[in-house]
Amino acid sequence: MKRISLLTLPFIAAAFFAACGGTAENNYPPASKTNTANANAAAKPVAAAPTKDALVALEKSGWEAWKNKDAKFWDGYLSDKYVGFGPSGRLDKAAEIKLLSDAKIDVKSYSFSDEKMEMLGSDVAVLTFRASQDYTVDGKPGPKDVWSSSIYVREGDKWKSLSYVENPVVDPNAKPAKPAAPAPVKKDEAAKPTESKPDTFGDALMAIETKGWAAWKQRDRAGEEAVMAKDFMYMSGLGRKEKEDALKLWIDSKCTGLDYKFSDPMGFSVTPDVSLVTYKADVKGTCDGKPNTPAVWVASFDIKEGDTWKNAFYTDVPR
Repeated sequence: MKRISLLTLPFIAAAFFAACGGTAENNYPPASKTNTANANAAAKPVAAAPTKDALVALEKSGWEAWKNKDAKFWDGYLSDKYVGFGPSGRLDKAAEIKLLSDAKIDVKSYSFSDEKMEMLGSDVAVLTFRASQDYTVDGKPGPKDVWSSSIYVREGDKWKSLSYVENPVVDPNAKPAKPAAPAPVKKDEAAKPTESKPDTFGDALMAIETKGWAAWKQRDRAGEEAVMAKDFMYMSGLGRKEKEDALKLWIDSKCTGLDYKFSDPMGFSVTPDVSLVTYKADVKGTCDGKPNTPAVWVASFDIKEGDTWKNAFYTDVPR
């Protein structure tokens, strides 16, 4: 579900992740060998419910690994279900690790502000924040200020990084800049993504996206709101927008020539009550006199509210 991203310089930078866990201690009375085995199986450690401070600490551990070029860090701290975006497109865990390991990164400093944590179900946590950073990749500077979305999933006794997306901070009053042409990437240097086959309900997830985009195109507030979860959130270069602010941005703005086209969807179940779909969207039209970003990668999380899947967290990045 999308609707408006102001035109920004397409620069997709990666920042990185961490995880932690808690150990549950259980005392069992003496029992038979069979009962003891069952008790031991039931006593597998489970990560404690996260707090905002704990997630911020995880995030900072990942950024420290990024700063210190700790290549061994990523395998244990990225979820096997990890999905991100890079110069070559959608990235799975292996492609993300290759990109992080191969890139010539020099990080001088970074800092966080305006952190907020939201839960999607009981096992998926979303940390959103603003980051200021001073770094280069292959000698080229990255964006100084970004809005970041870092999603974690509980896996046993750890919280692991499921996805990370960032957008350069946008001044809503600034005139749109002409996007720079992407630099060519040599075939032997690219971190090629490995595409995963969508779940059987992937089409159902895209149906939710289509309803939301159609409502945006038709300026249909009720239709847009119908696919949004109660605690919906949108993150972009404009920052964090909750449900009502997103509706104002997407529906109440004055738009002309709106249209869209989807391609390359991939959806899967993160947990029984949380799903993720990623895809390409090509967008036409202008809103409030500014052109919509013409090509984006979308990451859209849905949750179950009763028996219905609703869009709970949406973000996109220029591609």
